[in-house]
Amino acid sequence: MWRLKTIGLAALAVVLLSCVTVNVYFPAAAADSAAKTIVRDVLGEERAAPEAPSEQSPEQGSRLGLAVTRVAAAILGLIVPPAQAGANLDINTPAITAVRVSLKRRQAQLQPYFDTGALGLTRDALVGIRDAAAIPLKDRNRVKKLVADENRDRNTLYREIARANGHLEWERDIRNTFSRVWVEESPAGIWYQDAGGQWKHK
Repeated sequence: MWRLKTIGLAALAVVLLSCVTVNVYFPAAAADSAAKTIVRDVLGEERAAPEAPSEQSPEQGSRLGLAVTRVAAAILGLIVPPAQAGANLDINTPAITAVRVSLKRRQAQLQPYFDTGALGLTRDALVGIRDAAAIPLKDRNRVKKLVADENRDRNTLYREIARANGHLEWERDIRNTFSRVWVEESPAGIWYQDAGGQWKHK
């Protein structure tokens, strides 16, 4: 009888493994957490991230079932790309750190123009001049340069996060994540573009 159970469990493991599609998916939750860490730091609102709930160990089954489970898990570990199981994105490379410092230093210069509505957050996670008339004429060239420098840094940030994690194809998803998080973490009153490019007031 135990041989039949062994064969049955082994067959089940093979069937389950055959259904596995090797696909390195974009880690949306990890990207959201990374974006919030960076945006809060830049805006001066860094907060401690909540601790992830600890996983409870599964109930122990029979020794036979546990052995089959371990074998299946080991095989899955070999065929499923490591990035698929990763819980975090690397945001601590020298290039990313340098960009974060640059963004944080510039924020105080940009904030007054966000407050007046002259600047807003674009749908592609950049900064746009929404109302040039709200910028004093003597300051317009300086503000244009600030915006250009800001957007250069933001573009670099999204690209470097994708590069640091070995998936350049994630850059668009990372940008989309930051686009949402910039709006969520910014104070009420800021202007931002919706998915259709229309300006809205938070």
